Amino acid sequence: MKAFSELYEELDTTTSTHLKVAAMVRYLRMAPPADAAWATYILSGRRLKRFIGPALLHRWLIQECGLPEWLVEESRATVGDLAETIALLTEGGPDRQAPETSLSEWIEGRLLPLRSAGELRQREIVVEWWGTLPYRESFLVNKFLTGSLRVGVSELLVTRALSEVLSMARPDVSRRLMGDWFPSAAFWQSLQSGEAPVEDPSAPYPFFLASPLEAAVETLGDRVQWQAEWKWDGIRSQIVRRRGQCFIWSRGEDLVTDRFPEIVSAATRLPDGVVLDGELVAWRDGLIRPFAALQQRIGRKQVTAQILKSVPVRFLAYDLLEQDYEDLRLLSLRERRARLAAVVAAAPEIIGISEVVEAESWQALAQLRTQSRTRSVEGLMLKALEAPYGTGRQRGSWWKWKIEPYSFDAVLLYAQPGHGRRSNQYTDYTFGVWSNGELVPVAKAYSGLSNEEITALDRWIRQHTQEKFGPVRAVEPTQVFELAYEGIAASTRHKSGVALRFPRIVRRRGDKPAAEANTLGDLEAVLSAGSGSLDA
Repeated sequence: MKAFSELYEELDTTTSTHLKVAAMVRYLRMAPPADAAWATYILSGRRLKRFIGPALLHRWLIQECGLPEWLVEESRATVGDLAETIALLTEGGPDRQAPETSLSEWIEGRLLPLRSAGELRQREIVVEWWGTLPYRESFLVNKFLTGSLRVGVSELLVTRALSEVLSMARPDVSRRLMGDWFPSAAFWQSLQSGEAPVEDPSAPYPFFLASPLEAAVETLGDRVQWQAEWKWDGIRSQIVRRRGQCFIWSRGEDLVTDRFPEIVSAATRLPDGVVLDGELVAWRDGLIRPFAALQQRIGRKQVTAQILKSVPVRFLAYDLLEQDYEDLRLLSLRERRARLAAVVAAAPEIIGISEVVEAESWQALAQLRTQSRTRSVEGLMLKALEAPYGTGRQRGSWWKWKIEPYSFDAVLLYAQPGHGRRSNQYTDYTFGVWSNGELVPVAKAYSGLSNEEITALDRWIRQHTQEKFGPVRAVEPTQVFELAYEGIAASTRHKSGVALRFPRIVRRRGDKPAAEANTLGDLEAVLSAGSGSLDA
C-alpha cells in the first residue's frame, strides 16, 4: 500500500505525461502480480463501489478527533476533501507505523470484507486504521471507503505504461483490458505471459475516439480521401454478437444491454461473430430526438413498457470491427464500410447505417454543416478512408467538426473547492440568470479558465464571500461569465426548469455588469426554438 500511495502522489503532483508513464512503469515492474493487477484496475479508471458513506465517516471523525464540531466543519471547508481532512486530523506523530500491507491484501483482505460487517464493527475497524496509518495511506484508504478515488492519468497513458512493461503492442493491451475482468495474480500473469486470455464473448473492442478539428478543414488535404458523416447526438456504443448472445456496451465500458431490449432483439438477426460500432439515438417518425429524451432510458434501472413506447431508439452503425470472429480493425475504413453495408442490409430497420454525407468540395461540405441544428446533430465527423480503426484518441484520421456551441452570459453565484491538486482552490462554480428580478441557478461549470485566471478568481471569491454552506461559498453576484453549452432541455429536476448539456466557461466578462446578464426567458426561447443561440 505504501508503494501505491507513493505512485498516486507522483501521478497527482506532475503534469508531465513522460513522468507519469515512467512512474507507472517503475511501480508495475516492481509490484507483486496481485498488486499490479489491482493497480491496473484502478489506474484504468475502474472504481470499487462505496463501502461507507461520507456522512458516516464525517460523523465518526467528529467523534474521534477530539476537536469541536465547528472546527472540523471549517477544516473540511478549507481543505475541500473529506478523505484528506480525515487523514490530516487523525495523523499521529512520526513514530506511528502500521505493518506494511500490500495493495491487494488491503482491498481483498480488509476492504471487501468490510461490506458484510455491521456499523459498529465498521466504525471500530475504520477508526483503528485512522489511528495507525500515516497520512498518504490514510488518504487513499478513505478514498477507497467512499468510492471516490480518481487517478489523474488517461487511458492512453496507462496503455503506454502497460505496453512498455509487458512488451505488448498498445492495441493488444487495450483489447485485453476491455470487458469484465477481475484483478488477480492470475490475470496479471496471463498478461505477462502473452498467452491468449480466456475469451469473454461479451468483450467489446477499445473505442476509437475522434479529436476536435481546430484548424481549417482544407488542411486535411484532398476532399475525396475523407468520408463525412453526421455527428449524432446519442450514446456511442458497440453491439457485440457472439456465441448466439447479444451485448451492448457504452463508450464508458458500461454494459447497457438491458436498457435497450428492442435493439437486442433486432441484433439476434445479425450473423454470429459480428461487432458493430455506432450510435444509439432516440428516434421517432424518421427523425433524431434530443439527447435529453435518451436520458430517460439510461437513467432508469428498469425500462418499462411506457418508456419503450415514449422513447423509441435506433442504432446507427458506422463501423464493422469484427466479422466471422475476425478482427477487422487493421483494414481500411473503405473496406470496413463496404462490409458493414452488407451486414446491416440484412438487419431489421431499427439497426441502420450512418449515412455518408456527400459533397464534392470542402466548401460544399461546410455549407451542409450549417444545417446541423435543424437536423438535430452536432456537426460532422471526418474519417480518412484509407486509415485503420485506431485505439483511444489517436490524432490524424478521425476528426469531429462540430458546430459552434450555444452561449449566454451568466452571473457567478456559488463556488466550492475542486479535487486533487485543486482541493485548496475554489474551482467549481454555479452560475445564474435573471428571472423576475432574481438570479436563478442554471448551470455548474468548472472548466475553461487558465491556471492564472483560477488563481485570480479564487482570491476574489475569498474576499467577496457573503455566506458559507459547508464547503460552498455564496459570493457577491457581480461577476459575469460567458458560458457555452451543447444543448438544452426542459427539466423538472432543476429549479430553473431547464438543463444545459456540457456547460463550460468561455471567458470572464469584465466588460459587462451583472444587470446585463441573460435571462431565463432567453434560455426558454432557445428551448422553444430548438436552435439558435443567445447574443453575447
